[in-house]
Amino acid sequence: MAKTSEPKLGLAVMQVLVTRPKHVATVRTLIREVPNQVKLTADDQEPSLIRQGEEMWEQRVRNLKSHDKTPGNVIAEGFVEHVGRGLYQLTDAGLLHLKNKGLI
Repeated sequence: MAKTSEPKLGLAVMQVLVTRPKHVATVRTLIREVPNQVKLTADDQEPSLIRQGEEMWEQRVRNLKSHDKTPGNVIAEGFVEHVGRGLYQLTDAGLLHLKNKGLI
């Protein structure tokens, strides 16, 4: 089974952010809440080769900022902003995207 796509994982991040005060959350909160928004695959849940004690999907959430130029990344698409170390915020464009998809 393949890993969850970057856009699908990003959408789950956005769905968590929209529920938070001021649409802001820490990476720790995102990692705790993303599994409630998307069905993770067996590949997603494989152990990270880089971060001991972490699953691959968790590493991908942590890498949102470092992959912020990659098409499909929620930061690259303008839906989420990195607003501080380990801190993310849903943008107005992200809020509109969720509304247009009927997710809020």
